[in-house]
Formats: sequence, C-alpha cells, structure tokens
Amino acid sequence: MKLRLVALALGISCSCVAQQGMEEMWDKSSVAKEHPNIQWFKEAKFGLFIHWGLYSQLAGTWDGKNYYGSGEWIMHQAKIPVSRYRKVAESFNPVNFNADEWAQLAKDAGIKYMVITAKHHEGFSMFDSKVTDFDIMDATPYKKDPMKALAAATRKRGIQFGFYYSQFQDWYEPNGGRNTWDFDESKKDYQQYYRQKAIPQLKELLTNYGPLGIVWFDTPGGMTKEQTQAFIDELRVLQPKSLFSSRVGQGLGDYKDFGDSEVPPVPIRGAWESIYTHNDSWGYIAHDMNFKSAHEIIRLLSNVASKGGNLMLNVGPDGKGNIPYYSIKYLKETGTWLQKNGESIYASTAGWIPAQPWGVTTSKPGKLFLHVWGRPENGRLLVPGFTNAVAKVYALTDKKALPFQQQGGDLIVNMRALSDEHTPDKVLVVEYKGTPPAYNAAAPVTVSAQYAANNIEAIFAKTSGASKIQSLTYSHYFGDWKHTTCVTDMQAPEDAASFTVRIADPGDYKLILEYACPQESAKQEGRLEVDGETYMFRTLRTSEFDKSAPLLFIKHPVTIFTAKKAGVYTITVSPYQQGKELFKLKGIIAEPLK
Repeated sequence: MKLRLVALALGISCSCVAQQGMEEMWDKSSVAKEHPNIQWFKEAKFGLFIHWGLYSQLAGTWDGKNYYGSGEWIMHQAKIPVSRYRKVAESFNPVNFNADEWAQLAKDAGIKYMVITAKHHEGFSMFDSKVTDFDIMDATPYKKDPMKALAAATRKRGIQFGFYYSQFQDWYEPNGGRNTWDFDESKKDYQQYYRQKAIPQLKELLTNYGPLGIVWFDTPGGMTKEQTQAFIDELRVLQPKSLFSSRVGQGLGDYKDFGDSEVPPVPIRGAWESIYTHNDSWGYIAHDMNFKSAHEIIRLLSNVASKGGNLMLNVGPDGKGNIPYYSIKYLKETGTWLQKNGESIYASTAGWIPAQPWGVTTSKPGKLFLHVWGRPENGRLLVPGFTNAVAKVYALTDKKALPFQQQGGDLIVNMRALSDEHTPDKVLVVEYKGTPPAYNAAAPVTVSAQYAANNIEAIFAKTSGASKIQSLTYSHYFGDWKHTTCVTDMQAPEDAASFTVRIADPGDYKLILEYACPQESAKQEGRLEVDGETYMFRTLRTSEFDKSAPLLFIKHPVTIFTAKKAGVYTITVSPYQQGKELFKLKGIIAEPLK
C-alpha cells in the first residue's frame, strides 16, 4: 500500500485501482469536525436522487440484448466502445423533460433535497460544459441545459439542489478510470484526467448553477489523501457552504454515505445518508418494473430515520425525460403520509428504544415517536426501557389521546380505541419529562405472543471465541447490492452467539434459525441452548457466499421452547464440535404457537 501511495503522489499510473470491486470503492467515513452548514442536512431526512444520462436512452438494451441491474453501467457491462457509445448522443432528445414538473413532484413527495447526475461513469455531461463537446449541448439534438432549469425550479420550491459527479471513473476519457476495453489502465495518467476534465467541470458546476446544497461524489480513486485534500480545498473556495459526500474519498467528506441500498442495523452518530433506488436499477431500464410501493418507502424512511440518518431515494427518468409512472404514483402517496406524519421524521433524531416487534422509534426533545408497523393482537403496546415520567400519549394524525400505564421500566399503551385504518406506519407520540436515556444496545430483545413472528437479529448477539458480527455485501442483478448483518466464523464449540431476550408472554414458541450455509458447511451439527436445555440440529445447505450472486438464507425450525413464565432468557447457538464454519447466522425467529 505504501508503494502505491508513493506512485500516485508522483503522478504514476497504477492499474490496481481498476481491480477493486465496486463495494471496495465506497468510502463510508467522514471528517470528525462538522461542516458549519450541516444542520439543514440533518433535519432534511428525505432526499431525491436522479440518475439520468445517455444510458437512459438505451433503457437497458444494447445490440438486441437486455441487461439487468444498474442501467447506468450498460457501457461497462456490454463493453461498448467509445466510438459507438458517442453515437448514442445523436438520438438523445429528452423533449418531455419539464423541470417544474420534476421539482413539483419532489415537493409533493415531501422531498427536502435533490441530487442529479451531472456526469456519471459513462463520461457524458448532462450540462453545458465548455471542457468537452461530449455533453448535452454539443452532442445531442436537444441543445438545452436541463440542469439550469432544474436548479431554478427546485430552489423556487425551497428544495436544496445538488449535483452527482463521478470524479474518477470516466469511461469516455483515455485517462479516466476503469475503461479497460478501450484503454490500457496501466498507461493512464489519472492526474492529467483530473486536471483536464474533472476539476474544470466541477468548477463549472460550482460556478454556473447557483448555491449548491451538495456535491455528491462517487467511487474515488487515483489520488492520495493529500491530493484529495487539495482537490477539496480548491473546490471549497467556490462554494464554502456546499456539503461534499463521503465518496469524495480518504475520509474527507462532510457526511457519511453508506453502501448502495444499505441501512446500518443500529443508530449511528453524526450526519449520514442511506441511498436506495426505487426499483432494481439507478438508471432507467424499460424492463425493470420492480418498484417499491409507498408502503415499502414509508417503512424504509422511518427505519432510516430511527437510526438517525437520511434516506435519498433514486428515480431513473427515461431518454425522453419522463419519470416512470410508478415512481410518480408512489412518491406522491409517500408525500400524503408525510403531510400527516412528517413531524415524526423531519428534524428528528434516532429513537432510544431498540427496534421492537411492532416497529421503530424516532425522537425530538420531550417527544418519542412510536412508528407502529404492526399492532399487538391484544391492543396493548409494550414499550420497554421507558423510565421517564410520561405526560400523555396520542396518535399523531388526529391527536387522539390514548390510555397508558407505566410499570417499572415499561410503558404500556392501549391502542384498542384506535380505528383499524390501513397504514404502513401508525405513529404514536409519547410526551415525557426529563432527559431521555441513551440508546441501550444491550437491552434484551423483546419476544411477544402478540405478534406472528419476533426477529432476534444478529446485531444483538454477544459473541465469544472466534465468532464475530459482520455485514455481508452481495448482489442480485449486476450492481443491485444487498447487505445482511450475520454472525460468522463459528467453527468450534467455544465460538458461540448468545442472545438475551425478554419473553413478555409465557407460552410455546417455535425457535427458527435463519442462516446461509454453503455445501462444505452442510450436515454439521450445532446446538441451541436455552433455559438449561440443549437442542441439537444439523445444518442445511443454501448457497455459497459470492459477492456477485444472491446469498440465500433458509429458515430452519429447530425446536419448540416453552417459556413457563415471562422474563429474561438467554439463547445460545454454537457448533457441536470443531469443523468448518457452521453457517452465517442472520438471526433467530421466535414464532408463538397458539
């Protein structure tokens, strides 16, 4: 690594960057000192990402072949030569683009900031650039700058506006990163690319489009930390209030961006963002119809907010400038929910109650918001770890007061008076007195007979021996990333995962292990221990762990456990004897039997 840094400092090319996987190029770290303009970002909570470029014209198809996954990577997937890709611009004419319609959709959806691709990895500039003729003004029949209109339309509606810019990857340029089918990566001069295109274009964006809330960088490379800092300093002069995303690299961003489609399993301090696309692709693909419903978006948004972060949801307009029908429909439905429940999202912080069988929590001074995704069958909502004095509890939408009682460290809210309205997230407000307690990651996981299933997730395990908690990254389609937290490296009997649970209702529970297990680990014996009893099982094959393929999990019922009384129990999972890794344990599911 030291040799590589020296080489880059001297401006010498290095092909090792080209060998990195996509997930290895994400930078999730940020500077310790907060940017003085970070507060608006912390309060915004909901952003709109827009991936739009020449790839939108191709719509996921090249030479009669359909591609799946990340549509903006079609040039890379199909290894399209620059000479042929340039010709795509000749038919790119987004005559249906309407900046006011796009900005109004964002407003109606409850969006607080928008980021759009000024230049993605394909190298095509979606703005009027004097640095290159491979841009929307010079290379297409459209002959207009849509970024000018969109910047004005968003600001008119009070929405922060920002640009995505791929600073290192540029498949069009001989010295840009990661085009290995047209150019020899080992002979590239990355510094020349930065000097001749990336930096001049970023200066155009920071100069010609008014105040920017965000400059969203992506997949850093080709620079040392010192060079990255100089790069940032040079741009900061133009817009000191603009925030730079963590993918500027080297831990020098103003806030953290997690991996594509990743939400941390527990609250994270500081400013951060989770990015998801509305279907399976960031750029438009005509045959990708797997859109998230408003129900899914609302729960995703409340889950991200419960961890203290922002959700930036992506849409991919087509080559004519149309946003897909389902993106419009479900964004507007999300906005309708936010009109009534936005107080529980905007300017909120992470809730101090860990995720419960019924949902998650967000917080504001003197208020805890209960995001109830699933009601308890008996109508009595258990909120554990609530020791502050409660003044009142009510439903957020109609302010209807609800009966409650406090027993020891529990708050119990009676929801039976509420109507059975169809909503993905019923928000209750608890007004309390005093200083809120800290988030307690060691609190027992609640298991209750009032819900069809209780998930005891890997993040809450206490590991021993060589076992560890690890986030696994893998994909379905190309670039369609998934992330699952698991307990891994359990090979010997002492490599255990122990879960502390609080069983709220006595009775019978089926204990189900959810895990991924490759062929080489199948048919090994493991043991599950609870309340002095040991239950044996043998592992079942699912799939190998391959970052470029789906990781398959099985729900393996192991035993019925009878909790004779309510209370705290410990469930421990471990190998029965020395062997290969037992499995990758996603968690335990406790299903009440009635």
